[in-house]
Amino acid sequence: MATNELYPDFTPEMKKTHTILIPNALPVHFSLMGSVFRDAGYKVEFLDYSGQKVIDTGLKYVHNDACYPAIVVIGQLIYALESGNYDPKRSALMLYQTGGGCRASNYVHMLRKALKKAGLEYVPVVSVNFGGIEKNSGFSITPLMFLKGLITWLYGDFIMLLRNQVLPYETKTGAAKAIMEKWRVALTDQIRENKGLTFSAIRKNFRAIAADYAAVPIRKTVKPKVGIVGELYVKYADFGNDHLPDFLVEQGAEVMVPGILGFALYSLNIGRENYRLYGDRKGVMFSRLAVRYVEMLEKIMLRVLEDFPQFAKPVPFPKLKKLGEQTISSGVCMGEGWLLTAEMAELIEKGYSNIVCVQPFGCLPNHIVGKGMIRGMTEKYHDANICAIDYDPGATRVNQQNRIRLMLSIAREKLAETQKPEDRHAVSL
Repeated sequence: MATNELYPDFTPEMKKTHTILIPNALPVHFSLMGSVFRDAGYKVEFLDYSGQKVIDTGLKYVHNDACYPAIVVIGQLIYALESGNYDPKRSALMLYQTGGGCRASNYVHMLRKALKKAGLEYVPVVSVNFGGIEKNSGFSITPLMFLKGLITWLYGDFIMLLRNQVLPYETKTGAAKAIMEKWRVALTDQIRENKGLTFSAIRKNFRAIAADYAAVPIRKTVKPKVGIVGELYVKYADFGNDHLPDFLVEQGAEVMVPGILGFALYSLNIGRENYRLYGDRKGVMFSRLAVRYVEMLEKIMLRVLEDFPQFAKPVPFPKLKKLGEQTISSGVCMGEGWLLTAEMAELIEKGYSNIVCVQPFGCLPNHIVGKGMIRGMTEKYHDANICAIDYDPGATRVNQQNRIRLMLSIAREKLAETQKPEDRHAVSL
C-alpha cells in the first residue's frame, strides 16, 4: 500500500510482474516512446480501444460533467481491465497529471474512484507528473528516460510534419505511411542502444528522414490547407478527434498539426513566466535551462528543413510566443493557454488559414483560449476560416463532419477566388 494507505502503490517488485496500461494519446510519438519504458525494464501496452462501448464504460464510472478526455481515457483503462485481455491482478494503469488549474491534475483521483466503483480498487495507478503531485515507489523517470522521451517527441514531430505534407499528394497509396513505419523501427532500435540521441545523430537522422519523404512521387494539386489546434488529447488522439486528420485528407485537404514540442516548450517556459510576472523563483532555473536545451533541439530540425524548401517548417519558439502575444498575454498558462492562440496565428501566417479548433466538453481553459479567441483572430487575419468543433459523449459524428464540410466548402470558394480563371478547375474537390 502507499504511504497513506489510501490506495495501492506500484511497488518495485511490480516492475517484473505487472503490465502498465497507457491510453494512446499520441499515435506517432508513443510508438517510439514505448521503447523508452521497455528499455528501462517496464512492461507497457498502449491502448487503442475505441467506439461507443468505451465511451459508455467511461460514462458508467465517471460523472458526465467531467471533461471529455477524462471520460474517454478512464473508459479505455477500465474497459481494458474488464475485457479479459489483461489480468487485473497483474496490471497497473498510467495517467498524467499536469498540475495547475487544468482538470487533468485530477484524472488520477478520478480513475481511482472509478476503479473502486468497478470493484478493481486493488489495481495500482501510476501518476506521471513533474510537479511532485504524487510519487511512485516502484516507478520513476530517470534523467536518461526523460532525455530519451523528449527526443522521441522531437522525432515524432518531424515524421508527423513531413508525412502530413506528403500524404495528400502521394501517387502511390501508403508510401508516406511506409516511411513512417520504416523510421519507427529504425529509431526504436537506435534508442534501445542509446543511439540517435546526440545532436549530430539527430541531425543525421533528420536528413535521412527528410530525404525519404522528399523522394516520394507526388502529384501536386491545389487543395485547401487546414490546420488543427485545440486541447492536447483531442488534438492528437485518433479516438479523441474521431480520426479528424484522416477525414480531412479524405475530403481533399492538406492537414497541418502543430507538434507536441511546442507544448513541451510552453510547459517548460511557465517557470520563467511565473518569475517574470510574480517574482516566483521556484523552478525558474530549471525552466531556463530546459527551454534553452529544447530550443537547441528545435534549431536542429529547422536547419535541416532549410535544405528541403518544399516542406513548410514550424516557427521557432520565441517567434511563436511573439505571435501569441499580439492577441493574448503569455501569462495565460492554464491548460493549453496562449499556445493554442499562437498556433492559430502560426498556421494562418503559413497559409493554413482554415482551422479546426477541437474543443472537448468541460475544458473551460481551452474554450477561452480557443473558441473565445476566434473573433480576435478573424479581426487580425481577415482570411481566417476557423471552425470550432465540440467533442463530448453525446456529440454525433454526422453533426461534427457536416460542420467541417461547411468549413471546407468556404475554404474551396476562397481558394477558387485566388486562382486564375483557367486554373480554377484544378481546385481539389
